[in-house]
Amino acid sequence: MVEELLDAWEETYKKGQLTFWVFLALREGSKCVEEIKEFVERASGGTMTCEEQSLYRNLRKFQHLEIVEYDSKKVSKGPDRKYYYLTPTGEELFRRFVERNIMIFTKESIINLLTL
Repeated sequence: MVEELLDAWEETYKKGQLTFWVFLALREGSKCVEEIKEFVERASGGTMTCEEQSLYRNLRKFQHLEIVEYDSKKVSKGPDRKYYYLTPTGEELFRRFVERNIMIFTKESIINLLTL
């Protein structure tokens, strides 16, 4: 029963994390969708995976909100490739999200609770 509950919790948790991982990937520099996917899988140690279609959907939504933009770059084969990057608004949004929701896990009181 615990395993089933854990799987369900992780599935919900991971769906909510995709935005964080995409922004983290773009903080490193502009990337095409394939590179974002590879970053997420590598940086998460394989615990996060994502479909390219999900990434395209999210990136379109972020672009509409003016927190992500892209530059088209020529590649040796095929059509131009879109390289996405965070806008200044996207950078500010990510910074503030991390301050409010991620850095809390660096507090000694929280670390102590996590390591009980």
